[in-house]
Amino acid sequence: MIAIEEVRKRFVKHFDGKTGNIYFAPGRINLIGEHTDYNGGYVFPGAVDKGITAEMRINGSEDTVMCYAIDMKDRVDFHLNDEKGPRTSWARYIFGIAKEMQKLGVPVKGFNVAFAGDVPLGAGMSSSAAMESCFACGLNDLFGNNKVSKWDMALAGQATEHNYCGVNCGIMDQFASIFGEKGKLMRLDCRSREFEYFPCSPEGYRLVLLNSCVKHELSGSPYNDRRNSCENVVRHIAAKHPEAIFETLRDCTWEQLEEVRQEVGEEDYRRARFVLGEKDRVLNVCEALTRGDYETVGKMMYQTHEGLSKEYEVSCEELDFLNDIAKQCGVTGSRIMGGGFGGCTINLVKDELYDQFIATARQQYAERFQKLPQVIDIIISQGAHKVC
Repeated sequence: MIAIEEVRKRFVKHFDGKTGNIYFAPGRINLIGEHTDYNGGYVFPGAVDKGITAEMRINGSEDTVMCYAIDMKDRVDFHLNDEKGPRTSWARYIFGIAKEMQKLGVPVKGFNVAFAGDVPLGAGMSSSAAMESCFACGLNDLFGNNKVSKWDMALAGQATEHNYCGVNCGIMDQFASIFGEKGKLMRLDCRSREFEYFPCSPEGYRLVLLNSCVKHELSGSPYNDRRNSCENVVRHIAAKHPEAIFETLRDCTWEQLEEVRQEVGEEDYRRARFVLGEKDRVLNVCEALTRGDYETVGKMMYQTHEGLSKEYEVSCEELDFLNDIAKQCGVTGSRIMGGGFGGCTINLVKDELYDQFIATARQQYAERFQKLPQVIDIIISQGAHKVC
């Protein structure tokens, strides 16, 4: 979390010398459960100790919003009644969440804000969701008497992405940023939106991300190809079983997948097999966390990486290399985090192995790819809240 004193200093300097309220919303990790969201399955995210910190105060105007982005040293002012909104990309998140909160009955008017973040960009930790959640929390407090529910704030963040930022995202990132609790991960059912908390305060272990510093890119054809593969398998299974309803792979069994293997082709079969396996692994991790069995959690993480690399084919040389180093160093669990084709590995490391693992990863990765991986230590932390 960014130092409150730094945000406050900038807020006072760039506006009228008065202080406001400070809010924070985190980025997120996903321990396990990849490419399951659009297949009606489970994801398993948690909020982290890095995110967006913002100081906000009502400025007394009808619709003028004055914003200062501390990290970018950039000032943008806009009017809420201007339906086009600001052109600057970061300011559109603020404009969008304000408009979505108005739709929920919050009488948002003019306000001043200065904000900063410490979510590493390009690491797949959802800095945009942290920003939406931070401002939803702040506007709900300043103008709405905190009457908007957590789910509605998360959905407002998702709608901001869809309606103002051109990103057709799912709900996991905003959900994790809003609902996160310290020391707990959440199993979210992407079909029903039901969720449950599970303990994750592993004594003797640390969670660390290694950012490959390869661009995380799964838009366009690669993403659509895999989604089409899954939908194709579902169509073939549904055709064989007209007595049942099949909406996504969530509704399909292993036996039904085997029935259509020859019809759908080996590529689609492999991709569907990964999704069914991932559904089972998420449930296994839930049971393991409940009994404090982090060795099983780690085993499932390695299996997920293998599936993402070989079956779903969304890994890359750099991520596989980092995963191999984790195995060589005796790391309990390691896998790609996120959609693939770059980004991070998430690693569950015993305390006594941590220093050796990081040193080895940095040295070998630099020798192979002529750049250092970014090391990001994380702690499972609280979701969006008012700081002071």
